[in-house]
Amino acid sequence: MPILGGVRPPIAALVGLLLVVAVVTVIGLDGIHATRVPQAVLNGEQQIAADTALSMRTAIDVEANSVHRTANTYPATSASTPTTTLKALTSARKAVVGSALIDARTGKLLAAGGKSVPLAGVDVARTASGHGVLRPRLVTSNGTRELLYFAKVTVPAQQDDANQDQLVNRADRQWLLVVSEVLPALTTYGDGRAAAVLDANGTALATTTRGTAVPAAADSGLPATAARAAKAGPDTDGSGSLLGAATGSRRTVAGWAQVASATGPGSTDDLGLVVFTSRAVPVTTAATDYLPFALKAAGALAGVALLLGLALHFLVQRPLLRLYLSAGRLARGATEDGTAALEELYRPVPVHGFGELARIGRALESLRRQLLGESGPEEIPARRGPGYRALAVVGVVVVACWAVPMISVLNRADVATAVPAPVLADQQARTEIATNRIRQSLDQSYTDLTETAARLPGTSRADQAKALRHALAGHRSYRSLYLLDRSGGITLRVGETPLRTLVHVPRGGGITTVNTSGRIPAIAAYAQVRAVTGKTPAAGVVLFGEIDVKALNSLLARPKLGSVWVTDRNHKVLAASVGYRAFQALPDSGLTRLARSTQGAPGTPGTATSAVLRTSSGPSVDAAAPLAQSGPTAQLGWHVVTAEPAAALQIPAMQAQQRTMLAGILGLTLGALCLGWLHVLVIRPLRSVAVLVARLAGGDRRTVLHPVNHDEIGSVTRSLELIRQALAEQDRAARSGHAAGPYRPLRENTLQR
Repeated sequence: MPILGGVRPPIAALVGLLLVVAVVTVIGLDGIHATRVPQAVLNGEQQIAADTALSMRTAIDVEANSVHRTANTYPATSASTPTTTLKALTSARKAVVGSALIDARTGKLLAAGGKSVPLAGVDVARTASGHGVLRPRLVTSNGTRELLYFAKVTVPAQQDDANQDQLVNRADRQWLLVVSEVLPALTTYGDGRAAAVLDANGTALATTTRGTAVPAAADSGLPATAARAAKAGPDTDGSGSLLGAATGSRRTVAGWAQVASATGPGSTDDLGLVVFTSRAVPVTTAATDYLPFALKAAGALAGVALLLGLALHFLVQRPLLRLYLSAGRLARGATEDGTAALEELYRPVPVHGFGELARIGRALESLRRQLLGESGPEEIPARRGPGYRALAVVGVVVVACWAVPMISVLNRADVATAVPAPVLADQQARTEIATNRIRQSLDQSYTDLTETAARLPGTSRADQAKALRHALAGHRSYRSLYLLDRSGGITLRVGETPLRTLVHVPRGGGITTVNTSGRIPAIAAYAQVRAVTGKTPAAGVVLFGEIDVKALNSLLARPKLGSVWVTDRNHKVLAASVGYRAFQALPDSGLTRLARSTQGAPGTPGTATSAVLRTSSGPSVDAAAPLAQSGPTAQLGWHVVTAEPAAALQIPAMQAQQRTMLAGILGLTLGALCLGWLHVLVIRPLRSVAVLVARLAGGDRRTVLHPVNHDEIGSVTRSLELIRQALAEQDRAARSGHAAGPYRPLRENTLQR
């Protein structure tokens, strides 16, 4: 029997796949463990530590680049002395604790300032031979840990005093600038949280707390454990979480993250610093076990699978196989010689099933009688009542009766209570960290622009253009720099074409937007260019630096923070971690209301807030924070808004809802696919065969029956074609004058024997 396809595989697949879904339902729901501290809380603390470490890494990188840039732009001359050079390089740096200028070739100390710089163990020649930004080093000075920043200073060769008119061909002098500074300030976000910077041995170099935080010393072993985990090697992802001791109804949750770059070589890789955060969170007392529900749901689905399998076996498979045998028997009786073949024609065709199969069975019985000459063509009435298509629809409905409650009713989580309060607080804290990261980036852009503007007064147009090109090359966040005159016209520009559409000459300095529409938001830092008395005044009065919005977008994306948007005071999007249109509204009105709720009293910057919202894409954990409370961005009224789908958080109630819905969707999809497979391969061809066999029984001998599939339906079609040919031969014999009767060649062969 050809069974390539056919009726058996869809039915077997339907039963087997539904049983697999039942097993998957048990495994999936049994794998949810409602621990006393949800995994989402541990993940949140880990990400807060990672975000804090990123902020510290960025601060160290910015300081290292600033020291290098200051040394690189210093206008050294052949008359520059080490003392004047060191003073010029460090006088504007408020964070400097001590500084030194060393001869890069001999290692000799040329000048020093402030506290003594601990240079023990520093290989000056090797350090000075490095390329690019020299990596900072962590050293100990009088029992405190400090960071050393390095930069190379190139000084032109001095003139030969013996002959002032001739320059001796000497190489430029190479000095090494060493700046000693304390660790960048560590900021803690989230009430009740403590944070610390650890060295490679787990010793706290700096600590800070916020609110009623319990210092990490309450769990004295956690910092050392975090330091050991950080030294585990490249197999780790640079961050992790820890559980501390329980005190009453609260338990300490800690997170750690390496300050070293996780994306490639960085200036902080050799420091061995680790950020450690901890917080006491309430523990849950109610344990939820989803196994009983999973067993009930799986048992119900197994019952549905077996019920459908038995129904399809007895109503479709067995009748079709019997019809297949009956059609083959008639074909043999019509085409083969011998008594055995004749006896096949004298056996009535049993009618099995209903609908199309019953109609085909009645038509075969009529064809059997026509082959024997017992009757002529007979009209087979069309079926009455439901057919096998209705059976397939009923099967889908039966599966849906199990799947639809799983998708939309059972194990539905109450989002307002399912999200633990610490998870909501962590989202708010991470939003504040992201806000601070954006603020620091904008503030740094303004500071760098101010330094550039300070070098422009009293210089020629060519020197100004050179200074702007140098600033553009050293600051990847700028897309263009340009000078404005008092009428707002651009007098000098380097970089890309400005995006500004607002022509204005602001006073002072700060951050602003220079367009309100268009494809790309234009955010710019600006600073006044002062004229120098008695010298050639600057060609422009204001220096603008348009900030590449892509640089801001790259700062927003963080693991498990969700979607992040930066909005202006009208809550229009300026930057985002996801795709957006410039100046569009936030994607949900609830997010807009949340951003508005951060606004405080008139004239105040407002405070961060968070909430669990039901957005258009489903429930999410959202937070919003004002961009800045001070500095050049304080008056902008901008906000940072974040939205993390609740389904992405490892919360037991949300996981149970997800997996229950997934089981329902999987069961309904697989059930519909298998029944659709049965419809395409069996039911639809069966309906076509029923029409053809009815025509054949009614006297149509001209329509050739072509088998389409290599299965039971195809075998029945081939048998019907043989029967058609036999009946056509019988009709031709009758028209030629032979006696009427059964298929004559068969009778004549039998009588001769």
